[in-house]
Amino acid sequence: MAEPWHIDWHAPWLAGVRSMGLQADALVRQGRGVAQALQQVADAQGLLAGWQFAAQDDLPAGQAYEAFVRAERRIPTRDNLHDFFNGLAWLHWPRLKQHLNALQARAIAQQGVGAQRGPLRDAITVLDENGALLLAPRLLCEALRHRRWRELFVDHRDLWERARLWPIGHALLEKLVVPRKPITAHVICVAQDEEGAPGEGAAVDAWLSASPHVGACNLAAKPYLPLPMLGIPGWWPENENFSFYDDSLVFRAPRTAQAAQQKVQPA
Repeated sequence: MAEPWHIDWHAPWLAGVRSMGLQADALVRQGRGVAQALQQVADAQGLLAGWQFAAQDDLPAGQAYEAFVRAERRIPTRDNLHDFFNGLAWLHWPRLKQHLNALQARAIAQQGVGAQRGPLRDAITVLDENGALLLAPRLLCEALRHRRWRELFVDHRDLWERARLWPIGHALLEKLVVPRKPITAHVICVAQDEEGAPGEGAAVDAWLSASPHVGACNLAAKPYLPLPMLGIPGWWPENENFSFYDDSLVFRAPRTAQAAQQKVQPA
């Protein structure tokens, strides 16, 4: 049985996985292993047909995790919070997770495991562990791209009512179990007026998994923008006071601006 954990299922960042998460959480508390609990939820929801959550011991020693998952369609799962959220990501993003796994396995087959993952595998890992999708008005995407934090969170605060953010990374959700101001997601920001941009639910998974945003070439360029999660309006009570965004250690200036500031400082 997994170690007991305390998850605030009312947290806004868990909205997308709340229903299945509560079911799996209850099963774990009843004594099920994490893999067994996730599989029971998957079967009940009719998800991941042909795939199976498995015990970590099923992964042969020395075999790459991603290659094993692709070949066997089994997802080795430990009895811990990290793998619990990974399982929920598989249930919520089944097409995206299969797509990312296929890219990882193909890269391993072509290049081997090696001491370093390489640009593509590294970028996939960033998305898989700490990524998120932000579907927002174009003004918000532009402000985020240039790290204009005051514009993003204060001047255009009303636009966030039209925005939708879906966490993808399981490590990101694990960190948010104990919320801290510096927790930052690697975001793919898509303007809502982009042709074919999705609405809600499974349509988001289907659209993203087939979109150029997660194509091998685009991912290898690491198209991510840093977004401090607790800065999102409505997600953390302290950001109602706009001085929350004055913390330059969290809401950092663009690197070019940082470099310029360093040059003008006296020796």
